[in-house]
Amino acid sequence: MRKFPRKSSSGPGEGHRRPPRFSRELAIIYEDDAVVAVNKPAGLLAVPAPGSDVPSALSLLLQDLKPRRQRALIVHRIDRFASGVLLFAKTNSDREALVQQFLAHTPVRQYLAVLRGHLAAKRGTLVHYFRREGMYQKLSTERDRKAARAELSYSIERSLRGASLVRVNLMTGLQNQIRVQFAALGHPVIGDRKYSASEASERRIARVALHAASLQFIHPRSGQTVSLECAMPSDFKSLIQSLSPPPSGHR
Repeated sequence: MRKFPRKSSSGPGEGHRRPPRFSRELAIIYEDDAVVAVNKPAGLLAVPAPGSDVPSALSLLLQDLKPRRQRALIVHRIDRFASGVLLFAKTNSDREALVQQFLAHTPVRQYLAVLRGHLAAKRGTLVHYFRREGMYQKLSTERDRKAARAELSYSIERSLRGASLVRVNLMTGLQNQIRVQFAALGHPVIGDRKYSASEASERRIARVALHAASLQFIHPRSGQTVSLECAMPSDFKSLIQSLSPPPSGHR
């Protein structure tokens, strides 16, 4: 794993929140001549915001690759306040091949999320329809021609005190999808004040408890399956620890 430094910055956060503190290094978890994948810290943008010089995973990666005369082209995105695997291509043809995979929803994208409360079913599939309104996704219906279909499956990894650690498989990849779908069930992602105002009082984690834990895709040149995993960051593990019930026999 290779790391390179990045400049810290401050700027307007989602929902006017103060941006959470995060590591001053961006770690590369996989790289070859065609693709490069990084472990994006929570709080770092995937790509630069229009008209802003706030650092992003893309801008930092471009700085790192420039001495080798290589490029970085975004393939997909994850939420700013989520952490985990983020994939880039190095050439236009490699990017096009990967983008086509994501459009076909063939990559296996798994997230870990800490949800408020306990779900009725240990595993299941959720299907909703979203309509994008400004910076928000609004729930709509299948009859809405401007709505997009959102689908995911989940399984409960651990039952916590007043919360649940779930593993999520994305079938589609809409912006804020996991956050909106679980909020619609009444089980918002902990720390997600954008779609659940009551989460503004959460103090155990300074961001959305959502982590892109793994990504599996077909390499654009070799045709081989590439599987990447990204360990939970310290703030995510600390939240789980604080919500874990005491060992049996202890109070």
